[in-house]
Amino acid sequence: MTAAAWTLLAVFLGLLLILAWPLGRWLAALCEGRMPRWIARIEAPLYRLAGVEPNASMGWMGYALALLAFNALGALVVYGLQRLQALLPLNPAGLPAVSGDSAFNTALSFATNTNWQGYAGESTMSYLTQMLALTVQNFLSAATGIAVAFALIRGFAARGEAGRRSARFGAIGNAWADLTRLTLWLLLPLSFVLAIVFVGQGTIQNFDGYKTVTTIEATVYQDPQNGPDGQPLKDAAGNPVTKEATTQTQTLPMGPVASQEAIKMLGTNGGGYFNANSAHPFENPTALTNLLQMLAIFAIPAALCLAFGQVVGDRRQGWAILGAMTAIFVVGVIVATGAEQAGNPLLAALGVDPSSGNWEGKDLRFGIAASALFAVVTTAASCGAVIAMHDSLTPMGGLVTLVMMQLGEVVFGGVGSGLYGMLVFAILAVFIAGLMIGRTPEYLGKKIEVYEMKLIAIAILVTPILVLLGTAVAVSVEAGRAGIANPGAHGFSEILYAFTSAANNNGSAFAGLSANTPFYNTMLGVATWLGRFAVMVPVLAIAGALAAKQRLPVTAGTLPTHGPLFVVLLIGTVLLVGLLNYVPALALGPIVEQLMLWK
Repeated sequence: MTAAAWTLLAVFLGLLLILAWPLGRWLAALCEGRMPRWIARIEAPLYRLAGVEPNASMGWMGYALALLAFNALGALVVYGLQRLQALLPLNPAGLPAVSGDSAFNTALSFATNTNWQGYAGESTMSYLTQMLALTVQNFLSAATGIAVAFALIRGFAARGEAGRRSARFGAIGNAWADLTRLTLWLLLPLSFVLAIVFVGQGTIQNFDGYKTVTTIEATVYQDPQNGPDGQPLKDAAGNPVTKEATTQTQTLPMGPVASQEAIKMLGTNGGGYFNANSAHPFENPTALTNLLQMLAIFAIPAALCLAFGQVVGDRRQGWAILGAMTAIFVVGVIVATGAEQAGNPLLAALGVDPSSGNWEGKDLRFGIAASALFAVVTTAASCGAVIAMHDSLTPMGGLVTLVMMQLGEVVFGGVGSGLYGMLVFAILAVFIAGLMIGRTPEYLGKKIEVYEMKLIAIAILVTPILVLLGTAVAVSVEAGRAGIANPGAHGFSEILYAFTSAANNNGSAFAGLSANTPFYNTMLGVATWLGRFAVMVPVLAIAGALAAKQRLPVTAGTLPTHGPLFVVLLIGTVLLVGLLNYVPALALGPIVEQLMLWK
């Protein structure tokens, strides 16, 4: 890494810590219900209208059913708006209804905080769909993830009641109150402020029609030809038939971009208003907005770690979790940035100096260091926004982005999901340590028993099963192989990345896979839903079980879970348990590609 890359990383982490401290205190207040009276007076009519008693704490099953029903309804609304958008207002470009399979995939994707997009937003979604379906769901899916993290934190903080041994009795808060407060008093004000800053920097926010402008230079391009049936023509070799065409006009899409951009980052959603995502100058116009977008992605996940320590009564616990996340993240940035700045050695035979770095697919405004940092941030945080096309990363750069997701999206991770995912690994770490020293494992005074370990096994194994099984099916059938743009190891990486991104609710793509097909829209849509809720439900069950347990006092034999030794143990558990499932698949993709560079 160059000195500039080190400086950028240091500035980013320093600013992140400055933001996380006050935000963590506010998150702790929301988790514990310690809010000003004026907030309660505003909320009260809303709860009365909905028939909700905000102080009535739910058991884990009631909490889980509430979230499942809420998000299923959200997915249906998003699906309906896409299918009906041609009949609805705020559609100045006259865009038709979204196809059924694409609408299905998008509905599940945005309801699960995945925001996978197999389409170009500016040519597929109307202004109304972008705002009422996608932007609204960005708020609600983010609030859902944080609510689950709150439930687990309360499970650790609860003192339990004597005699209540059944996990179903553990009260973990009120789902409706959590969703309301997180949306109104966290996500909405932060997004409003950030959107204003973005508009000030040049991000567009309007309802104008698309603008046709004359370019300074004529553009020559290859226009794909369709047959009488409207399907693309292909020659004898199976390649698309194109015709050279020239144009000197360009259509510039408009729309309410800044408002969606703010919650897209703060909620670790990642779905772009435009097909180019945050590489588009209308979404990300300056170096300042680029830095703010990266900080927005990590701000709430980092703050949640500090809030966790405050609520459980030991701030050192939160710092330990944050330290483990940061250590893995920094290593990932060093590897990815170093690989991209080293370039491709095979280009030396063409007279290109590889030491100039790998500029392919990078945003030239921000450079290699910022592009590599953004790539690691977005894949570590379950966001999916991009300023560099991951398909063009070096094999090692692509490997880092894959690994960040395959660890379970626990390196900061999505809002809420990163913390509760890392806490699942923390429980597993103390269980392993307990086996090593012959003691009943405890974490934060709560005994970890067989019931909790079964749930942890489910939570950890769901995503590897979805990723590996989905990849195996896709490479085994013609419908899956038809979308591969690059043959060989890289084509396998494209498919592996797609299912890794979907099942881990990230949403970014290698961009070389043609995934807007009925096969991929269906397969990836199912993977996003199961990857979200087949993990959330066991986590909520763990929260209920912990809440019903009495908190034990610390003794001389208690394993400390706040020092450097535990941080190392936690990192080792994440790497060994979270990553080893994927090593054979990685060996068939980016690892083979890396070896091919030096053959």
